[in-house]
Amino acid sequence: MADVQTHKLPSGIKIGAVLMIIFGLAEIVTSFRHEFFGLTTSQATISIIIGATIGTFYFVSGFLVLTKRKRAAIVAIILFLADAIGRILMVLMGLYPIGVEYQTFGIITGTSIAIFFAIYIGAKLKVFV
Repeated sequence: MADVQTHKLPSGIKIGAVLMIIFGLAEIVTSFRHEFFGLTTSQATISIIIGATIGTFYFVSGFLVLTKRKRAAIVAIILFLADAIGRILMVLMGLYPIGVEYQTFGIITGTSIAIFFAIYIGAKLKVFV
């Protein structure tokens, strides 16, 4: 088994992990501000709680991937799937308004990115130790 200290992750995974951290922070901020680049969330307290939670899942996933550990990467995948499910629940609960095309596009794109990260990390599990 390779030593985690000397094991190097491919650049794509490192870049993805940094994006996960950034996107997670953006999602956390959005949950409190209820607005991000024109996309909005409901002002309801439950929206803040769910939004901050799924943003934290995203954020933590980035750090888990950077640990280079396979188990941590698996937890990151689970957190991404929870993020995607949380987003879908927010839409179903009316916490992500979908009446505007721009808003709908943003929600679909954001959820697709979370699912893509889960699939990408899953496909690259062999590079983790």
